Amino acid sequence: MTCWTDIGALNDIPERGARVVKTHMGCIAIFRTIDDEVFAIDDSCPHKGGPLSEGIVHGKSVTCPLHNMVLRLDTGLAQGSDTGAVNTYPLRVEAGRIMLDTQGLRRERVA
Repeated sequence: MTCWTDIGALNDIPERGARVVKTHMGCIAIFRTIDDEVFAIDDSCPHKGGPLSEGIVHGKSVTCPLHNMVLRLDTGLAQGSDTGAVNTYPLRVEAGRIMLDTQGLRRERVA
């Protein structure tokens, strides 16, 4: 069962930018790509806890602003020679509004 919660307008997030949503499970970074795709992942880098929402978005990836770890926005997995992962969260866009599945904020970690 899902419970979609409106967390804001797509246009509130700049292209290749992010917004942070505070939840009972911690901070979730909502990213918008140049192609208007949106992704939700933990806002903390698995390497040293850097704020991923302040990183550089490129394609479907974000680079941590502290130590340059690159993570896929769609899977949460580290890229290249880095190891680690962050949780991803389901969301969708309806009529220009971003909807986050808040039903328990189930985590979708890829092992």
